[in-house]
Amino acid sequence: MTTIRNPLLPRGAAALALLAVLAACSRGPEPYVPGLGEIMTFTQLRHQKLWLAGDAANWPLANYELDELEEGFQDAIAFHPTDKSTSVPIAQALPAQTGESIASLRAAIGNQDKAAFVQAFDGLTAACNNCHVLTNHAFNVVVRPAASSFPNQDFRGQSK
Repeated sequence: MTTIRNPLLPRGAAALALLAVLAACSRGPEPYVPGLGEIMTFTQLRHQKLWLAGDAANWPLANYELDELEEGFQDAIAFHPTDKSTSVPIAQALPAQTGESIASLRAAIGNQDKAAFVQAFDGLTAACNNCHVLTNHAFNVVVRPAASSFPNQDFRGQSK
């Protein structure tokens, strides 16, 4: 077998160049990291769906949406523990502001207590707004949903 050598590369350099190319290819693209705004947009959707489910007394769906909401908070903490717009770490502000409300929501959902759910939900909404003020996002004010943005979903769930 005849080896063809590139006269422009010194001996062994072709092998090193090939190894460099293979190493670069094996790294692949950088993993996608959602922006804080993207995570919070999904959080807003979950907030709305949580309200609609609890208002309809669909407790399994309310529990699911609360789990999803918490998962979004964890994503915000994992991907954006700090943010350029504030000196307050997101990783500290989020749990401190929302922890009590989430626990209250969990209890209200578990007890299927609509009055307690409403109170806890309003507490979570206030906690979100407090967190926005604390992290220099006071321009973003969250409110209790007045209507559904999901015309293709019945929040009452299936009849048994």
